[in-house]
Amino acid sequence: MKKTLSLLMALLLVVVSLMCFASCGSDDADKGDKTTDGEFKVGVIHIGDPADGSGYSYTHDLGIVEMQKALGLSDSQIVRKLNIADDNATQIRQAMEDCIAEGCKIIFATSYGYMDTCEKLAEEHPDVIFSHGTGFKSNGKNFNNYFGRIYQARYLSGIAAGLKTKTNKIGYVAAYGTELAETCSGINAFALGVQSVNPDAEVYVKTLNSWYDPANETAYAEALIDMGCDVIAQHCDTANPQTAAEKANVFGCGYNSDMTKDAPKAHLTAPIWNWGVYYTAATKAAMDGKWEEFAATNYYGSLADGLVDVSPISENCAENTAEYIKLVKDLFAEGTWDVFSGVKLSFKDGAIVKTDAELKDNAGNVIRKAGEGSVEDSVITGTMNYFVEGVSLK
Repeated sequence: MKKTLSLLMALLLVVVSLMCFASCGSDDADKGDKTTDGEFKVGVIHIGDPADGSGYSYTHDLGIVEMQKALGLSDSQIVRKLNIADDNATQIRQAMEDCIAEGCKIIFATSYGYMDTCEKLAEEHPDVIFSHGTGFKSNGKNFNNYFGRIYQARYLSGIAAGLKTKTNKIGYVAAYGTELAETCSGINAFALGVQSVNPDAEVYVKTLNSWYDPANETAYAEALIDMGCDVIAQHCDTANPQTAAEKANVFGCGYNSDMTKDAPKAHLTAPIWNWGVYYTAATKAAMDGKWEEFAATNYYGSLADGLVDVSPISENCAENTAEYIKLVKDLFAEGTWDVFSGVKLSFKDGAIVKTDAELKDNAGNVIRKAGEGSVEDSVITGTMNYFVEGVSLK
């Protein structure tokens, strides 16, 4: 009996020991295999408030939400700083330093004016990644720039505007003009799209000298409408130009997001961003320890990549709008033609016609000779400082 009891006790000790070993070993294994997913935090600096429901910050945040779902991040792993003016260096720095203090490993700075602060903080915090949108600077290590060929989508929206106008006067509310290549290239691409279907139409531009100015976005749209513009395009953050167009019984092309819901009787289409394409790829690279490889060059996505597009063609558009836009989208996808070249597009019998023709600025200077290839990316993103023929600043 004693021997049996002793044997049972010995077996019990072995079982307990094995259970303890398994448990302890499991803990160690968990610690060794655990990824940084549960600890990895992402900061986002917004110039506006995504809760506005349309426009610039709203669209960027849709991309952040898409990234979050794709990578399985919790809400607590996303740190948002809202309404950070991009001309206030003190406020920008404070917002970014708050993100760092909260443990963010990568910070997405979504507006042009955040660039210089990103550059400085990247030097001060080499273990934090600063990814800046819409600018041009980078350091090849923990600071890069991301943007896309939104001018391709603007060309497509120009087709919609050119087919719709009756007065041949199209207004354009822009954040800036020729002083920034981003706005300048967008205006020019839009105008060339207009001219592909309506060579007689003119584009009239009013500049805000600000990326975000809701009151003047409305006022400038109204001023352009008073000039006789019956289609209002925009490169500004809110849907106000589109609501102004609807109020005046004219039409418009929005920006950043589909603004049909904001102006259902006026909106034609909008150049839009699918920022989730970039945010997912960038965050995954940072989490996987592959950032420097990913960010070896600045990111410049295209329509073919899915980063840019136009919103669904609304029923307010003229006949053939969807068909013409589809034909040009196919060219972009094929990579056989781009906007700023010595080859102009027109349409005949449901097909594209390519014509070798000089690309000129509105002072008559030749930018591209007939048949010459496209303007370099470095010009489109950095040094384009002229308006093409058919564009006037008001």
